[in-house]
Amino acid sequence: MRQADLLAQLQAAESELDPQFKALRGVMAALKTAVRLAADEQVDALPMYKAQIKLETAAAEVENETLAAAVTAFAAATQSALDNLAYDFAKDLRDAFAARGEEVAGRPPLLTVGLLSFKIEMAARKGQWFYGREPLTKPIPLSLTAIVKAYDQQVKRIIERKLDDSFLEELRKAWDDCIAKRKQRPSGGRVNIVEVHAQMTMNRQTARFHNAPSRATFKDYDRVLFIRDLGLVRDQGEAPFKLGVATKSLAEQSNRSIWLPETAVNGDYYSDITFD
Repeated sequence: MRQADLLAQLQAAESELDPQFKALRGVMAALKTAVRLAADEQVDALPMYKAQIKLETAAAEVENETLAAAVTAFAAATQSALDNLAYDFAKDLRDAFAARGEEVAGRPPLLTVGLLSFKIEMAARKGQWFYGREPLTKPIPLSLTAIVKAYDQQVKRIIERKLDDSFLEELRKAWDDCIAKRKQRPSGGRVNIVEVHAQMTMNRQTARFHNAPSRATFKDYDRVLFIRDLGLVRDQGEAPFKLGVATKSLAEQSNRSIWLPETAVNGDYYSDITFD
């Protein structure tokens, strides 16, 4: 065999095996970390989660049934450790609210206090307050002080919100305006609820904004506040409008429907509004 042919053959073998070697080396490094963590008497959930991500990523490049089973087992053990950590945190959170005379219900990762819910992301060591399906805060560190402070702020902003006397009049006008834009009146007078919210927001803009549109002159009407106002009208008794329950396909689109809560975890998706 000529020297050039031999070299080419060896280089071809090297090129073919090199990715496999690198993949195995990556898996072995990830496995060593996982083995070390699994051998510890004290389960440490967060380092296990980081190791799980690296192990799953590395294992995806190697086909091996024994490895796949080990990765699955380590992932299950990691999730169990995260769940235990979340339950411990939830107990501390319950105690913090109980000292204030308030009750925390639910179980991790979703806890509720009154009409608000708190979703725990234990792996990220963060959590987030929600009203219905609407996030009220950015993910915040799992600090009891920070969580309680954020809760108080959102209670004042959402739960204690008072319905403006002009809300129904503004809502009706926005609905009328949406219909006026159409060439033909929609069947039953049904108008998409998200469209009505957008029109209502535009109707609230001042002459300054219309003369010189900019972020600085824009007066926002947060989606979550609109949803809360609808809930307040509903809670007061009979409303002069009807909300149409969204189909499954529309419920999955936030730009076509809203979720109106009845409790912290129960409610319905609505896609349109009709006035009597």
